[in-house]
Amino acid sequence: MLAKGPSASPARSDGLIVSLLSFISAPRHDIGNSPTAARERVLMSAQPLPPQSSLAITLQIVSIVFYTFIAFLCIGLPIAVLPGYVHEQLGFSAIIAGLVIGSQYLATLLSRPMAGRMSDTLGTKRAIIYGLWGIVLSGALTLLSTLLQSFPLTSLLILIAGRLLLGIAQGLIGVGTISWCMGQVGVEHTAKSIGWNGIASYGAIAIGAPLGVVMVAEYGFVSLGIALSALAAGALWLIRNKPSVPVIRGERLSFWAVFGKIAPYGTSLTLASIGYGTLTTFITLYYLNRGWTGAAYCLSVFGVCFILSRLLFISAIARFGGFASAIACMTVETIGLVMLWLAPSTAYALIGAGLAGFGLSLVYPALGVEAIKQVPSSSRGSGLGAYAVFFDLALAIAGPLMGAVALNLGYSWIFFSAALLSVTGLGLTLLLKRRAMA
Repeated sequence: MLAKGPSASPARSDGLIVSLLSFISAPRHDIGNSPTAARERVLMSAQPLPPQSSLAITLQIVSIVFYTFIAFLCIGLPIAVLPGYVHEQLGFSAIIAGLVIGSQYLATLLSRPMAGRMSDTLGTKRAIIYGLWGIVLSGALTLLSTLLQSFPLTSLLILIAGRLLLGIAQGLIGVGTISWCMGQVGVEHTAKSIGWNGIASYGAIAIGAPLGVVMVAEYGFVSLGIALSALAAGALWLIRNKPSVPVIRGERLSFWAVFGKIAPYGTSLTLASIGYGTLTTFITLYYLNRGWTGAAYCLSVFGVCFILSRLLFISAIARFGGFASAIACMTVETIGLVMLWLAPSTAYALIGAGLAGFGLSLVYPALGVEAIKQVPSSSRGSGLGAYAVFFDLALAIAGPLMGAVALNLGYSWIFFSAALLSVTGLGLTLLLKRRAMA
């Protein structure tokens, strides 16, 4: 028995080796269906994916906010020429021309709840597609309006209908793209998503407005409607195969419940953003009142600093937090507005406009980071829609409010008033930060 022991052991070892080799060489489907392999797949799927580079995240965001760029390019093309068309071609007053332009922004404001709800329930891609179809129809109505120019009232009503559709499309695409970005790259990149969406919108308007003037001069008003429909149709063709993020399941809060949670942060945004509406609306009249020239340069400096700030410092929000970034930006904005108020020359005014642009640039994404934290992921679209309402409100308030200030106190005091409101927003932000840390 002792002699058999040593001879039996190699046999068992050889059998074990043969068995192991046969298992290794077994077909892949047999291995894949084994319980061990199943457990391994579960463990591998549970492991976090390797972190993406900042460039890769930015490229993903840019590929989505491209649709915001197209939408705002379509908004920018007619913005500088439509008032002249309504007043000179159709023969209506300047007030009616202003109402035609304003109808779009009113539609955007009123469509925010619908846009947020649609993004949450139907998906972000679907919301953007509906918005692009709205632009296609808006372009068709704009074209029809120009073809019916000999019937002024009919042409005007059709044009207003097109503007209303364009406003609704703006709301759908604006909310849809940001929500899509957040779903694609994660909520930790909320500030970057909001920031790049803003760059796309402001950049598109800056390109679209002068381009629209050139188009009308070269090809007539009929070219506007064709361009709007063609651009939106092209975007629809590009988006057709782009994968979207799945709809987040869970309890969905009503829009007004979301609005209540967002309101404190939105109020601070409104107070800070009135400075934006004040500068863009009244800087030309302010320059004329002071006997200066070159108001366009002031707007250019403001716009350049606004965009540079978002490009260079948007990552600072993730590093230092939304509250700290908003507080710093509101402080810079206030200093810029005060400089505009006290400016003894155009040089000081340009510096003030630049500082205001730097400060205002990051207020929206910085406060947005903290605001979106207040609502569940399943109601993210409604949260973004509610938050955007407060920025729309700031632009709506700035005109009549600062117009009244200019009428009673003078144009320089509009910037003092805007600075005072910015300080109030700063104080509210400090209170919100203290409450969050408590």
